[in-house]
Amino acid sequence: MTSAALVLVMTPALAFFYGGMVRAKSVLNMMMMCLSAVGVVWVLWVVFGYSLAFGDDIGGVIGDPTDFAGLRGLVTGTYLATNGATVSIPLVGTIPAVVFVMFQAGFAMVTVALIAGAVADRMKYTAWLVFAALWATFVYFPVAHWVFALDGLASQHGGWIANHLKAIDFAGGTAVEVNSGASALALAIIVGRRRGWPRDPMRPHNLPAVMLGAGLLWLGWFGFNAGSALAADGTAAVALINTMGAGAVSLLSWLVVEKARHGKPTSFGAASGVVAGLVAITPSCSSVTPIGAIAIGIVAGAVSSLAIELKYRLGYDDSLDVVGVHLVAGVVGTVMIGLVASASAPAGVDGLFYGGGVDQLWRQIVAVLAVGLYATLATAIIATVLKRTIGVRADPQDELDGIDDAEHAETAYDMLTSRGGRREL
Repeated sequence: MTSAALVLVMTPALAFFYGGMVRAKSVLNMMMMCLSAVGVVWVLWVVFGYSLAFGDDIGGVIGDPTDFAGLRGLVTGTYLATNGATVSIPLVGTIPAVVFVMFQAGFAMVTVALIAGAVADRMKYTAWLVFAALWATFVYFPVAHWVFALDGLASQHGGWIANHLKAIDFAGGTAVEVNSGASALALAIIVGRRRGWPRDPMRPHNLPAVMLGAGLLWLGWFGFNAGSALAADGTAAVALINTMGAGAVSLLSWLVVEKARHGKPTSFGAASGVVAGLVAITPSCSSVTPIGAIAIGIVAGAVSSLAIELKYRLGYDDSLDVVGVHLVAGVVGTVMIGLVASASAPAGVDGLFYGGGVDQLWRQIVAVLAVGLYATLATAIIATVLKRTIGVRADPQDELDGIDDAEHAETAYDMLTSRGGRREL
């Protein structure tokens, strides 16, 4: 339950992280896009989403939507626990099923919210809400089934990546990070560039909020990763310490690259480096040693620091670097399992550098490609349909003036003019 609460905190934390990155005239819209993912996803999750993700496998593609529709059968009843005792509530492993439902709901919420950063300053709020609902239904729920639904966990038969491909993704390098990052790229391209980008400067308006958001994300990530052990045990402990290590080292790695290339280490870079490391360790926290986590943190921070500049070379406007951080670091962390995994870690698999050959490496690469390609294609279809029907862009004048007032009739910083002509906050 503690881990579920920590994961839930990650979505409002992301709102602070993203909110500080945008210009003052659109900060509320950005934060609303993140926070609204909580409401949209929760309704879908209860009605059919959990069942699609963790119901009995149908055709290797999706969970049975009728198994747990409306969370049927998960709240009351008499069941036999693993220790032979009779209990009055269904279990997933050794925890109450409804706790698992709540824990996994937080994953779905933050994954949807992550995509919002790619279309900051320019997407209609109503279009975002519709997109969030469709994307969760047709992209996140199926991919979560592939990756998270282990055979015998919540139902008899789970998803193909976890059970047949046997790729390792402990807490969501593919289902969360690659999934959201690839989708963010597709959505950003279809929605189009911000007006004036890249000609006009679009600097973060509140760096303390960015750093606060990064700190809260780090806190929540301990529940995200360690909680995925579904027990307070040795696996959770290893995930905990690896989460700490990768985030800390990635921060330093990002700053070293930033100092070498641009002459100054920045607070914005520090916050971004932390998140890149946390993203990369998410799939691998159960399969590497603390030294392996350091290696992953070094690579994730350095590569992501370089990757955020790809948008200028390739011409896509990923406003808040969802692609450069989440997609790239997610790929790094997932693929590096095949290189630096150690059989001494709880997952019990050796990567290439530990004498395990390429067996695990190819499995990790296939998982990344499958999720990335599916997410890109499905998101492109959803976004194109919305663009041609209800429209996805805010009014051009509203974009120039700031979409906080146009979309929400509010401004983040209400400047009042007194009789003496002074402007007061």
